[in-house]
Amino acid sequence: MTTAVLVTPVGRLRVRTTDLGLADIGWTTAPPTPPSTHDIVAQLQEYFRGERRRFDVPIDWGRTAGVQREILETLYATVDYGSAITYGELAARSGTGIPARGIGSVMGSNPIPIVVPCHRVVAADGLGGYSGGTVRNHLEVKRWLLTMEGALPPTLDWDPDGIALIG
Repeated sequence: MTTAVLVTPVGRLRVRTTDLGLADIGWTTAPPTPPSTHDIVAQLQEYFRGERRRFDVPIDWGRTAGVQREILETLYATVDYGSAITYGELAARSGTGIPARGIGSVMGSNPIPIVVPCHRVVAADGLGGYSGGTVRNHLEVKRWLLTMEGALPPTLDWDPDGIALIG
């Protein structure tokens, strides 16, 4: 497994790849690594600069299984940049029989956030939850990503350079 750490507008991301492809993305406090030539690092940098709307790197789905994998693959394949879907809509689209509440749990266990865009899954009456980011800024990260993509209108305090990094 190879690991890279890059600084983004939503914090430092740790990106792990295997011989099969992208396996894991998570937030970290580790120092950035020297620039990587790995495709996913370049694609994430393009995404945060607003130059990429779709990732086209191989995914190593090995950290997912069964229904979780089916739901995440449905999300990855059908919910595009700049759009959002409710937990209930994703439940129906996946055809797994998992209720909306269960979809929320699957989103919370997504090992590849941003690329497998769990931030695009929202509650019927608002943002819902988000497990990305740091302990103190989960929903701010979700809101920032959705605003950058154009799925939410920017608020007066939205900063295209990123969120205030807390904790």
